[in-house]
Amino acid sequence: MKLRTWSKIRMWWRIWAKSLGEKVGETDRQANTIAVIRSIWWFTHMVTCLAIILNAVANHGWGLIGL
Repeated sequence: MKLRTWSKIRMWWRIWAKSLGEKVGETDRQANTIAVIRSIWWFTHMVTCLAIILNAVANHGWGLIGL
């Protein structure tokens, strides 16, 4: 990848990591590792929530959410 692309990726990674909460770790490498773990937790949480919503709609119909 071009250098410009990597700098954009790093910029978005930094924004994403900051959105996950306070920077934790003694080094940037530790902080990035923790941000990856928090990201996995966040995505797992979102998938679980989506599965719960889809299960409710499947069992109770779309009227459950007002559609």
